[in-house]
Amino acid sequence: MTRTLKRVGAPLLLLAPSLILVGVFVYGLIAVNVGTSTTDIHTAAQTTGEEPSSSVGFENYFDLLGNEAFQHSLKNLLLYTLLFLGGTLLIGFVWAWMLETPIRGEGIFRSVYLFPMAVSFIASGVVWRWLLNSGQDESATGLNRLFQMVGLDFMQNNWWNNVDYGITAIAIPAIWQLSGYVMALFLAGFRGIPPELREAARVDGTSTWQLYRHVLFPQLSPVALSALIIIGHMSLKSFDLIMSISKPANYQTKVPAVDMYLFKSSFDYANAAAVGSILLVLVAVVVVPYLILTNRKEK
Repeated sequence: MTRTLKRVGAPLLLLAPSLILVGVFVYGLIAVNVGTSTTDIHTAAQTTGEEPSSSVGFENYFDLLGNEAFQHSLKNLLLYTLLFLGGTLLIGFVWAWMLETPIRGEGIFRSVYLFPMAVSFIASGVVWRWLLNSGQDESATGLNRLFQMVGLDFMQNNWWNNVDYGITAIAIPAIWQLSGYVMALFLAGFRGIPPELREAARVDGTSTWQLYRHVLFPQLSPVALSALIIIGHMSLKSFDLIMSISKPANYQTKVPAVDMYLFKSSFDYANAAAVGSILLVLVAVVVVPYLILTNRKEK
């Protein structure tokens, strides 16, 4: 027993501050949030304690999931996530593939592609709000004005003001901003492949396409999975870009994170906490399988 304490005592003391902070400010606050989501705190008086509150179990969750407006938010989140994921992975991969073979001026291209990532979502959202203005014909600005000037009037549309698919327009600036990051991930994956694999494939007489298809692309699957997880969980928590382009009360671009903000702003802490718990579960569905798979590979 004494030997065990001597062996693990020092590491535990070093880790203790971090473990305590994580336990209190991460898992402790998650527990508080879940507890709040099972109460009937829906008014300002209840939040200040002037009126009593009681536990209602999972009633708030059932009410939210059965609410048509919240279902619309979930549908928007699904559309946004699918387009965001597909666009960033496809464009990032193609850019990395183009830069996979070192070329003159590569550093300049990489800097240009990565620059949008250095811009905050709020700052870029202000610009994209103007670019995605829904005005058409005589009142056209932004992209609609550009389409009008080049004779592509049929491409003018109301962008994020479309009730059914407006959220997909918000995915355009998100793709523009994160594609460079995904490109960097794939480019690092390409550069990390041992040159011996390429040489062996060349010796076997493979063509360039066969080399990529059967040798190089399979080596990028861990990178693709990492990019999928990173971009996927970012899309599920999207808030600042949507808020800077649209408005919180706009039905057409609402997602659960915006609903949580609106509930909290109106002192409906119970529903705000319930939405937060639902988002936590959605993120866990994406991240936990990845962690399990990574842990198995390490063993």
